[in-house]
Amino acid sequence: MLGVLIERFGLIVAAAFLLLSFRPLERFGGKHSSSLQTVFYMSFFGLFGILGTYSGNDIHQSVANLRAMAVITGGLFGGPVVGAGAGLIAGLHRNLIDIGGFSAVPCGLATFIEGLVAGLVARKLGDGLDWRAAGAIGILGETLHMGLVLLLSRPFEDALHLVKIIGMPMVVVNTLGAILFVQIISLVFKDREKRDSDMAEQILSIANQTVSHLRGGLNAASARETARIIYDRIPISAVSITDDVAVLAHIGIGDDHHTTGCDIRTLGTRRVLETGEPLLLNGPEDIGCHFKSCPLYSGIVVPLRKGERIIGTLKFYGSKEDPLDRIRFELAKGLGSLFSTQLELEDLHLQTRMLAHAEIRRLQAQINPHFLFNSLNTIAAFCRTNSDKARELLLDLSRYMRRNLDSSRGFIPLSDELEQVQSYLAIEQARFGDRIRVQMDVAPGCESWPVPPLLIQPIVENGVKHGIARREEGGLIQLSISRQGDELCVAVLDNGVGMAPEQVEHLITPRTMESASEGIGVMNCHQRLAQMFGPEYGLHIDSLPGQGTQVLFRIPRAPVLQ
Repeated sequence: MLGVLIERFGLIVAAAFLLLSFRPLERFGGKHSSSLQTVFYMSFFGLFGILGTYSGNDIHQSVANLRAMAVITGGLFGGPVVGAGAGLIAGLHRNLIDIGGFSAVPCGLATFIEGLVAGLVARKLGDGLDWRAAGAIGILGETLHMGLVLLLSRPFEDALHLVKIIGMPMVVVNTLGAILFVQIISLVFKDREKRDSDMAEQILSIANQTVSHLRGGLNAASARETARIIYDRIPISAVSITDDVAVLAHIGIGDDHHTTGCDIRTLGTRRVLETGEPLLLNGPEDIGCHFKSCPLYSGIVVPLRKGERIIGTLKFYGSKEDPLDRIRFELAKGLGSLFSTQLELEDLHLQTRMLAHAEIRRLQAQINPHFLFNSLNTIAAFCRTNSDKARELLLDLSRYMRRNLDSSRGFIPLSDELEQVQSYLAIEQARFGDRIRVQMDVAPGCESWPVPPLLIQPIVENGVKHGIARREEGGLIQLSISRQGDELCVAVLDNGVGMAPEQVEHLITPRTMESASEGIGVMNCHQRLAQMFGPEYGLHIDSLPGQGTQVLFRIPRAPVLQ
């Protein structure tokens, strides 16, 4: 009998392993969140409990069986509901449908109890797929099973005779069976987790290499580089990327007629563009290429989106010798999702730049009238006393205003920004005289560095207006600019009245501003730097009352002047 049970156990475990390897059971796992999944798991282990009933020989109106190993595994896998449900299914089958017999009630009851107890143990352990728990429950559960047969079956002599024959084999084989069943399911899950982990790592690696190309949007150049990276990293026969009208790139077999720039011809691609649903194409007729000798045998097409709008497709192709499978289908869907996210982020980046330009315009609207009024008053005064100086100041004001009106571009050379600063300081020195002294130190080679416009001048202006202009004797503005690796380091210092720490905090805290006199220039500079380059690139302000103020910030090298 022991040999028969072991033989049948092997067949049951082999069947379970094969089932777990098939679709749609590939996603079979321990995390279930819906009633439908719970019912599925109860049915799965209940079915194997029923199969376990037929695993032995008829003995004295009873059966030596392997029901327990299935329901114990079900309880440890899915918890009390799954364990009790599987036990109920297998137990009711034993009582109502199968052979019946004088031991039917205790056998069915024992099966239900074993499944429920295994589920409660799994809830206590957290991770129920533990072979030690399976072994302990198998021994205790089958011992209880034999005890219930002796307690509830009549005549007692027949029950005792039955237990003597089947007791030890059932305890041993069901215990070992539960241990091995749990271990096999654990191995299946671990293999899938490793495969999923490898796939996720591959997706992220490809996404990391393609992000710099897709940053410029979906076009022929970015599609070509992206397709090349995918083709080099994934074993497929060809890869293609399209927009919603034409092929942007095709690398691999079939490139003699699937050419860059041609209109979309394949029926599968058109279906994805219309429905937005990914497709696994299992034959040339599904691909729908009209070229008679096309070597493309199978295909995967996934949509590329911006929000709800489908803007293109990512396509994998396989040959007859190397057709595509479900693993590469999931890989393509993951890449399509990440590429769509990258393309959406590019839109957000563009909107951020547009918002920064709008902020500059708002800053211009608030600074210009105030500064222009004071400048014209100063020039008017010089017109009566020093016409040459008035002419120079008019030229400075003209340069200042011209650059101010043209400062909504993304980046400008540092030399342009410094001219803006010098024009501003020339007008302010004419207004305040010797009370404003300036010292500028710009390291060689920095003049062409790309910087956001209207960035240094507002900070210098803040030092003049709120620092040294409030001292009767005036003070010194120092501007120091140097390079450190791939960053431009800027320092603006004044020896003016200084600020308390709470004033510094207030100066760079985002809030609704009413006028330039409240420090909108400094706040705007801080926010733009953080927005463009990251929070670590915002302004660093050190100041103490009566000791002056120091403003430091860094500007990483921008890719191009815009």
